[in-house]
Amino acid sequence: MLKRSIVFFVLLVVAAIPAFAAPMPSKAMANQSLDARAADLALVRDVVANQQVAQALAARGFTQEQINQKVAQLSNQDLHQLAQNLNQLQAAGFTNQQWLWILIGAVAVLIIVVAAS
Repeated sequence: MLKRSIVFFVLLVVAAIPAFAAPMPSKAMANQSLDARAADLALVRDVVANQQVAQALAARGFTQEQINQKVAQLSNQDLHQLAQNLNQLQAAGFTNQQWLWILIGAVAVLIIVVAAS
């Protein structure tokens, strides 16, 4: 009986010890992370290298080298979020083609208003 109690007590103590093991990412997972970062970095650098974007950033005092350094310093999460949201960015102001379509629309509305009178 005493032997059973000691064995039960030892099993209870061993079971109560917290485990400090942590999950380890596989090598494939780490490579995917590096590949994703490289793809995001290439996408952001392509957009920053765009002539209009580069001119807008240069007008605000940033050189291409400074921009590349700042982009390289972004965390994986920030870089991925920026790369995912690039298609949502819009340049300020209208292009000449957009102004032309607005003018054509305004003239069409004016013609309709005059014809309806």
